[in-house]
Amino acid sequence: MPRRAAAVRRETQPDAKFNNRLVTQLINKVLLDGKKSIAENIVYGAFDLVAEKTGEDPLAVFKKAMDNVRPTLECKPKRVG
Repeated sequence: MPRRAAAVRRETQPDAKFNNRLVTQLINKVLLDGKKSIAENIVYGAFDLVAEKTGEDPLAVFKKAMDNVRPTLECKPKRVG
């Protein structure tokens, strides 16, 4: 058993441009070697491209893409044997 207390899990702060926690999680996944400003530029640049090419709100397109990626049914493990 560890002697130290369990680390407190911090909430992700919403990002500066869209004020959305999901965008912050995407930025943190793109993050490489702690270069958060570069990761933000990559994500915001991609959002600008989406807005330019589709003419829609990039945040709405991102949320729709995230909904399409999620499983529609709950996956439960099935024990065999």
